[in-house]
Amino acid sequence: MTVRSSLEERLLELAGAVPDPELPVLSLAELGVVRGVHVYAPGRVEVELTPTYTGCPAIEAMSADIEQALRETGGMESVQVRVVLEPAWTTDDITEEGRRKLREFGIAPPRTSRESGPVLVQLGPARYDEPVRCPRCGSAQTTLLSRFSSTACKALRRCDSCLEPFDHFKELT
Repeated sequence: MTVRSSLEERLLELAGAVPDPELPVLSLAELGVVRGVHVYAPGRVEVELTPTYTGCPAIEAMSADIEQALRETGGMESVQVRVVLEPAWTTDDITEEGRRKLREFGIAPPRTSRESGPVLVQLGPARYDEPVRCPRCGSAQTTLLSRFSSTACKALRRCDSCLEPFDHFKELT
């Protein structure tokens, strides 16, 4: 269990409130990528940030936005953002609030993994008990149009009921 000071808690809230650069409807806390904040000296802080996948192009923008927020709003002189790869981020790290916001924004949230521990990466479609539901009408009848959409972490689908296309935030466990 990590014991944080009230300053670290406040800085964690500020860092977590930064919007995701690719999905600004989500904060970094809702996305689940801000892992920790450590104050090492007055005005000096380190933030632990886990990318959604190795090589994520948004990690630099996230880092710069966190640095700016903690300097301007948090009063920190020195902000270092350290990329932490372990434990790896999974889509299970997205909060319930984040999933709700994705749905309201018109993006089907990732399905929650039912497994615990290491998961084998499979080539081909993942197997889940629940279907990908249309974020507009809620129908479970959807078709995959493309494995990739506006970003590598989303797929393009179409609802067979309302015929609207939509992004699906792909599962990564």
